[in-house]
Amino acid sequence: MRRLLPALLLLSCFGISTLHADTVARTSQVTLTLLAEPAGYTPGRPLWLALRFDLIPQWHVYWRNPGDSGEAPRVAWQLPGGWRGGELQWPVPQRIAVGPLLNYGYADSVMLLAEVTPAAAATGAAALHADVRWLVCREECIPQQARLDLTLSVADDGTTTDPRFDAARARLPGALGGDADYRVADGRIRLRLTGGGLTPAADAALWFAADRWGPIAPSAPQRWAIDGDRLTLDLAAGEVPPSAAEPLSGLLVVGDDASRRGYTVSARAAPADDRTRTASGDSHAATIGLALAIGLAFVGGLLLNLMPCVLPVLSIKLLSLVGRHDGHTGRHGIAYSAGVLLTFALLAALLSSLRATGAMLGWGFQLQEPVIVVALMYLMLTLGMNLSGVFGFGGGLAGVGQTAAGRPGLRGSFASGVLAVVVASPCTAPFMGTALGYALTRPVMESTLVFVALGTGFALPLLLLSLQPAWLRLLPRPGPWMERLRQALAFPLYATAAWLLWVLSQQLAAGPLAAALAGGVLLAFGLWWLGQTWRRTWSRRLPAAVLLTGGLVCAVVAATPDRGERASGGAAADAWSTGRVAQLRAAGAPVLVNFTAAWCITCKVNEQVALDTRAVVETLDAHGVAYLKADWTRRDAKITAELQRHGRSGVPLYLLYAAGDPEPRVLPQLLTERSVLDAIADIGIGKPEKTP
Repeated sequence: MRRLLPALLLLSCFGISTLHADTVARTSQVTLTLLAEPAGYTPGRPLWLALRFDLIPQWHVYWRNPGDSGEAPRVAWQLPGGWRGGELQWPVPQRIAVGPLLNYGYADSVMLLAEVTPAAAATGAAALHADVRWLVCREECIPQQARLDLTLSVADDGTTTDPRFDAARARLPGALGGDADYRVADGRIRLRLTGGGLTPAADAALWFAADRWGPIAPSAPQRWAIDGDRLTLDLAAGEVPPSAAEPLSGLLVVGDDASRRGYTVSARAAPADDRTRTASGDSHAATIGLALAIGLAFVGGLLLNLMPCVLPVLSIKLLSLVGRHDGHTGRHGIAYSAGVLLTFALLAALLSSLRATGAMLGWGFQLQEPVIVVALMYLMLTLGMNLSGVFGFGGGLAGVGQTAAGRPGLRGSFASGVLAVVVASPCTAPFMGTALGYALTRPVMESTLVFVALGTGFALPLLLLSLQPAWLRLLPRPGPWMERLRQALAFPLYATAAWLLWVLSQQLAAGPLAAALAGGVLLAFGLWWLGQTWRRTWSRRLPAAVLLTGGLVCAVVAATPDRGERASGGAAADAWSTGRVAQLRAAGAPVLVNFTAAWCITCKVNEQVALDTRAVVETLDAHGVAYLKADWTRRDAKITAELQRHGRSGVPLYLLYAAGDPEPRVLPQLLTERSVLDAIADIGIGKPEKTP
């Protein structure tokens, strides 16, 4: 379910109206206030700012780790020059159950504090601004945002306190003394806290939440036991268990909602001789060790050369060395290897940087983005057409960059190394999975070493051949076979382009996919035009430029649409529209409409436990009930208007139209399989009907 959150982040970037206010912003569910303690500032002396959320009953906002779903409030401070802002400090949250899932958040009222230090030379009035985004949920979820402004004057006395801030500070977690460690085994995490002075009663409410999503499964049961001064918790590991090199940071909460108290915990991994090893290195890559990971990465890099998307590039570079007698083959091999190693190192740095922001990424992560898939598909098509002889890159693929200044061809060899890594990104060779799984959970230096080992294995075969020109004589003498092989090697690239098109079809709807195909046709036409020797003048090449530009425009259209939700089993749904509803009702068919969004946890729970069950799907099919989805993942004015027409400001909303009824029945926002089946039975459906 957590994978649904990127859609929420996209939604919050656009399409949501911003409330402009002074120190207070109000929505139907939330009153947000920007406060300061003290009311004035003293240059150089820290002060407190607070975002106070006052919520109407039954609504909530989220903690820093929202749990199985949701999104934490975010703030972007705009402070005067020289002022320094601190991070938000999070009070102890409560657990909020949503069907089978569990979230962490706040109801009623909460103040999120941040310490701010004015510039030592600050004078006069200081204008502070806060751009705040949050998600507020009950049974429906609504993303909201506001801009708050606060002006502070220089205070004569900077020691004045505010009781509201005192109460907020009292809700912050305290530090837990003593020692803490953990170990991971068989999908479980054993967290041990020793000497912390905790003595909870046997029936006390006690639970642990990680500071970030991933290490702990929020909705799984937790067990705990106390033996003397040692408290032991047995936790279910989440989708991204902690590795042996990183601490497990989180919050230990003791007591019920009325008297709960939180303690910050930072547990180190248990010593190697005290940790339970898993039987399979693939199940927990961190246990394989750095040396073994480097060895597996090296072997995986060697085998990566045999992958269908890499072999053509490598073969063409190899063929460019055949018959070379200038004594520079070694230089070309070194340049090629430098391009490979630098690209792998940059890829490791990029993955480490993104991982530091909380993004959970792996090898081939770029294929999750349609824009990258489209670009790679067009690259494979371009390289394939080049190998087929449709057009030339200044003497061939291996000659990319050979006209640049400096030693002829060396920059082209370097570029070939970069290109080889780029086209290798969709492929995974044997042994790579375990090594990369290890690398993507380790510190930056270890991760980089594994990636460099992968690059070394990848570059080694061609490097050895270039350093030992005598080995090249084992290949047949240059001749027509080289051109035939060159053309034959285009087909693995065409196959890779076809596979990337299939990947794209899983991400895009029919319209954007058609745009991607049209762009490919325009790209191929433009490259063919460029390859015609009788089209040399600029005016004659202008049509090729127009065609290539058209292909680029189609790529942009294909890669930036509203992706919507892909079917993943369950009831097959058509897209909602008022016209489609009218058409179905005119044909006498009953209609069930699901107003949903990818970021709406209640929607997803309802689909999981009610709408996509076998009994409901079979009932819909048997009785000809048309099932439509109105996707509000991104703002849609027509869906918004329909929600408002039924008195709703957010999703979910479920409408069941019976044949002949003027208005639909509104189903509960929390569904069960039985409630859906009963609602279908209540509208008097008897004989199966065929949906038009």
